[in-house]
Amino acid sequence: MKILVHTCCAPCANVYIGGLKSEGANCDLYWYNPNIHPFTEYRDRRDSLVKFAANREIELVMEDYYGLKGFIAATFEHLHKPGQRCRVCYGMRMAAAAREAKNRGYEAFSSTLLVSPYQDFEMLCEQGEALAEKNGIKFVVRDFRENFRKGLNEARAQGYYMQKYCGCVFSEEERYDN
Repeated sequence: MKILVHTCCAPCANVYIGGLKSEGANCDLYWYNPNIHPFTEYRDRRDSLVKFAANREIELVMEDYYGLKGFIAATFEHLHKPGQRCRVCYGMRMAAAAREAKNRGYEAFSSTLLVSPYQDFEMLCEQGEALAEKNGIKFVVRDFRENFRKGLNEARAQGYYMQKYCGCVFSEEERYDN
């Protein structure tokens, strides 16, 4: 099966793509992350993913858009509702991945967000399934969360950028405001 995998970063791609490929899937990566801020964080994650894709000889479809204003506008009404902000954020990125996969003739789409124990797995699955139905394409769900730490350690050993928070300015504040 040919799958376009929305990818948030090289460490998560390391785990998720490795798991899918071990099952025989043919995966390409898709970068669209207007939620990642500040710009230096966005750039570091993007550049590390470009390196990862080149090293693994995996096609990388880039929608290289630093979307601070659009992300803030989309999440502003949920400023004090973290779960709703995440729902909007997941929806933005997964909807783009589903459309891109359909437009490029992939059989399915997925997201590396599913590998992180810090993301809402059930919410991601719910949104992915709804977007699959809306776009007439399959959504692939795999739960590789048990391999998350091992994959991060491998990515660190391989020299990929290791982020310290989810990506949005809200998660950055939560990470450092202790």
